Amino acid sequence: MSRATGRNSTGNSHVPVLVERCLDLIGPAVDREHAVHVDATVGLGGHAEAVLTAFPTVQVIGLDRDPQALERSEQRLAPFGNRVRLEHAVYDQLAEIMARLSLHTVDSVLFDLGVSSMQLDDASRGFAYAQDAPLDMRMDPTTGITAADVVNTYPARDLTRVLRVYGEERFASRIAQAIVRERAKAPLTGSARLAELVRDSIPAAARRTGGHPAKRTFQALRIEVNGELAALDAALPEAIDALSLGGRIVVLSYHSLEDRIVKQAFAARARSTAPVDLPVVPPGSGPTLRLLTRGAELPSQTEVAENPRAASVKLRAAERVDPDAPAAKAMRTSRAVHQSTEPGRQSQSTHQGQSASTQESKSASTQEALSASTQQAQSESTDQSQSTDRGQNIRRTYEAPSAVDAPRRPGAWGRQGIQGESETTPEGDSR
Repeated sequence: MSRATGRNSTGNSHVPVLVERCLDLIGPAVDREHAVHVDATVGLGGHAEAVLTAFPTVQVIGLDRDPQALERSEQRLAPFGNRVRLEHAVYDQLAEIMARLSLHTVDSVLFDLGVSSMQLDDASRGFAYAQDAPLDMRMDPTTGITAADVVNTYPARDLTRVLRVYGEERFASRIAQAIVRERAKAPLTGSARLAELVRDSIPAAARRTGGHPAKRTFQALRIEVNGELAALDAALPEAIDALSLGGRIVVLSYHSLEDRIVKQAFAARARSTAPVDLPVVPPGSGPTLRLLTRGAELPSQTEVAENPRAASVKLRAAERVDPDAPAAKAMRTSRAVHQSTEPGRQSQSTHQGQSASTQESKSASTQEALSASTQQAQSESTDQSQSTDRGQNIRRTYEAPSAVDAPRRPGAWGRQGIQGESETTPEGDSR
């Protein structure tokens, strides 16, 4: 794979955003034996593939709330075998995933926020206003409310709030009133009709600049439907706390709302919490992060020319430096990505003897640290591996839901077998 283009030997045309810079930033944290990297938004697997290629010993845990994206990334990452584990989960579930996998720390975390290329390009998902489609906009189509639910049931004041806060739309009240009037005649079900309604609600003079008139409304509805900002606000502290000493976090955001959350989360952890007039900084009150970027880094003209969807990206990165952080080197023997079981979930191990060989490699101190429940889970994993698909090595804990499946929280179910615009526009992501 060429790191310059993000294309692999099979001709995959998906180009991950700022892939070279991401590799440079996380490299010092993962360029060592048994490193664990978390791709919190694995999408089509472009960034994960680059990491796996550049650092031959790294293990990757890929999270995504979209089952279709996980299916696609599984295919792309298949050559890397059991160095990859895919999880159907939202990124604010990282701590839960790590606990289930018996991971105390990780070495790097990457967030590539927003809507993915696959979701934009699939008109049936309803993310793009350029094509008519059902008003869905769910990143996980198995659960949650849809955009149609929002526009057809929210009171005018709540619609105004959503559009003003999440879309930073100056004409939020006018658009909300127009939606309420229109839905009184018939429910709004298609993206084309909504886009037309928004356009007609904005004064002609304001429509001449700033791109498509509906872009801010569609952004706002997408954020509301998927709870994106709340999830990000919860996920960043979890990800920082998960880093080992020297571990690194990189975040790619695509509009000011996301970037503001990232900036504030990093800044809060990059300064001391002790009063400024103290002659000595008390233990535990020093900075926990060192900022690796001077403000937000923007893409180069070359990057945008090669990948237009990178135009609105802002990159921020930081390294964990507090002396109280777990030392990755000291925990190295316990940081393989283990299988475990939990009520209602069966282990996804895909090769015999994995649990046994992992147990043999652990040091005595690590064995004492592991709980009895984890050891039992690893044993069960070995038993289950004899009935799994031996033709696949990627481990995953998700499945494509059948038509009769009831909506469930992302990450709450699994299966046997393979484990495995500035402000953003809806074109603002390319995972």
